[in-house]
Amino acid sequence: MRRIIRGPLVVLAVVLVAALAATACQPRPAQPQAANDLLAEVLARGVLRVATDPNYPPQSYLDEATKQWTGFDIDVAREIARRLGVELEFVTPDWDLITAGNWADRWDLSIGSMTITPERAKGLHFTQPYYTTPAQVFVHASNTSYRSPADLSGKRIGVCGGCTYEEYLTKTLSIPGETINFVIDGADIRAYPTDLYAVEDLALGDGVRLDAVITALPTGLEAIEAGVPLKPLGDPIYFEYLAGAVDRNASKNPVPFVEKVSEIIKAMHADGTLKRLSEQYYGVDLAAAAAAFKPPPEGY
Repeated sequence: MRRIIRGPLVVLAVVLVAALAATACQPRPAQPQAANDLLAEVLARGVLRVATDPNYPPQSYLDEATKQWTGFDIDVAREIARRLGVELEFVTPDWDLITAGNWADRWDLSIGSMTITPERAKGLHFTQPYYTTPAQVFVHASNTSYRSPADLSGKRIGVCGGCTYEEYLTKTLSIPGETINFVIDGADIRAYPTDLYAVEDLALGDGVRLDAVITALPTGLEAIEAGVPLKPLGDPIYFEYLAGAVDRNASKNPVPFVEKVSEIIKAMHADGTLKRLSEQYYGVDLAAAAAAFKPPPEGY
């Protein structure tokens, strides 16, 4: 049986209780608080979530053979993530959900060749544009009836639903710095989830399902190179400034994040990264005009 030594233990216990009580009365150091902005959240998470289109070559597509993301927009997003020092994750919501805003924090950034328009800017912040592209009308390669886009008034024209091409046909499109001449009247608008589906329907034959499509000139030329029987009709109908977009209604303040991504895009213009990527995917420099773009003083 062990001998119980009470005296010293009691004294030690009293001293410990007193020390704990004194410590409890001391003001505690402030705990670090996470900054209430989207940039800090992305950096803390270590992952940038980017919304893009899985079926929009050569801008963005998921290669079924390799299961790898490929395209101009994809490489732009990769470089933005690299310069932020974070990993990259792609998500593929419907286009109309991206352009509508109110993303409920499901993704951080859209890099999907989105045209800057005042209407979209009501729900989205835009970064510095990273390239420009011509909007082009295409018809079936066998067509001999149409000589210019104006000849398509009243005809069935396929477009991406919610895209600027649809707004062009409804004559509601407005692009900063562009004067748009609406030459097609009363089009029978056929909206698709993505441009490629419209191109596929036009490829079925002249007038079978569609009389024409409107898409980005590089997209149509890529399809022609792949053997799709299309041809451009006339000159481009307008030019677009394409930028990253961020939800104005993000739960964390999005402005520092927008400013940081714009800073990165400007650096990519300055060091020739965007020129190189444009020439890689399109064969021409479509980035130069975007580098010179000046947003309004109130910003986007």
